[in-house]
Amino acid sequence: MAKIKAFKAIRPEENLANKVAALPYDVMNYEEAKEMVKGNPYSFLHIDRAEIDLEQGITPYDKKVYEKAKNNLQEFRDKGIFITDEKQNIYVYRQIMDGRAQTGIVCCTSIDDYLNGIVKKHEYTREDKEIDRINHVDYCNANTGPIFLTYKRQHEIDKIVEEETKKSPIYNFSSEDRITHMVWVIDDDKIIKKIIDIFEKIPSLYIADGHHRTAAAIKVGQMRREQNPDFKHDAEFNYFLSVLYPAEELKIFDYNRVVKDLNGLTLERLLYKVAAYFEVEKLEGVQEYRPEERHSFGMYVEGCWYKLKAKHDNIDEKDAVASLDVSILQDALLNPILGIKDPRKDDRIEFVGGIRGIKELTKRVNSDMKIAFSMYPTSIEELMKIADEKKVMPPKSTWFEPKIRSGLFIHSLQ
Repeated sequence: MAKIKAFKAIRPEENLANKVAALPYDVMNYEEAKEMVKGNPYSFLHIDRAEIDLEQGITPYDKKVYEKAKNNLQEFRDKGIFITDEKQNIYVYRQIMDGRAQTGIVCCTSIDDYLNGIVKKHEYTREDKEIDRINHVDYCNANTGPIFLTYKRQHEIDKIVEEETKKSPIYNFSSEDRITHMVWVIDDDKIIKKIIDIFEKIPSLYIADGHHRTAAAIKVGQMRREQNPDFKHDAEFNYFLSVLYPAEELKIFDYNRVVKDLNGLTLERLLYKVAAYFEVEKLEGVQEYRPEERHSFGMYVEGCWYKLKAKHDNIDEKDAVASLDVSILQDALLNPILGIKDPRKDDRIEFVGGIRGIKELTKRVNSDMKIAFSMYPTSIEELMKIADEKKVMPPKSTWFEPKIRSGLFIHSLQ
């Protein structure tokens, strides 16, 4: 059963929250991060992507970057940009995007729940990315980015959230992408205990986003245990920062693909090969195509959209992973036809989050790529089923929006 705890949040001074809050470190490159912080010395990217404050060309894995992140965090605290709550609280974080709200419980989650499989994953992680976040957490001695977790809706939690959000929020602002962010503090110990007790009855939590941050938090916690063999079970390093959202409130966007070439094929030969696995319909005059159901795909090549529908005899619905649309596209087209054997490593393929829109696919094909595929979004039910079966999804299967902003909550490991 899930074990959570309250914590003393390190968080922005109220009037600076909108300037501090930043997108997660891994959704932008160096140049984009550098541009985002122009004119904003308060941005959390100065901590999360500290290389932007160092000499041009420095690798983000350089020791200097982690030292800079640590120093910047301390400077933010010294200057009063960040304050530290005096008691352990639980928080409520609501985001509103295009009229749709998702409201999460901000708390700390047990690293043992991850090690014991109560916190379930659905993706593999890359060692280099793990090491990066391990160093970041270790140097900062804090979880600086919350993990995006989800759970099956609990009406008791809903009732508590409903009552708490009638109060005045400590933060209420809109970010540059027109997403509203609101935060409330739950400081009543009786209510905190009630929330903790409810989650102790929940058998599973699921990682929605943040597998590398989770793995890093766990490994730093294990390092601290080795350094402190007489540790207490309530030691802060035994827990990692999380936001827990009910699954029913979440939205997964499509995660689309663009490929640099046709693997030596002519368009005629490509369509012939594709037709062996898919029903192919040319969409004359259509400017963009977004699939409307599972097992259907859009394909944009040489200025034209095609609708692809996977043939049923090629789908094994009993296999939770193989029946994913991202798996079908990979196994029936990207690998055998376009020669993309390992999408994690092949530099001929790139992934485009659905938040950028279908026009981004046509733009890329008309500039630096050759072919694009629009996808039907993976469902939260598919994610949970795969995690329950202790399986993993192919890379870039899910894109959640809105993203949790970094910098609104920091959890010290001391």
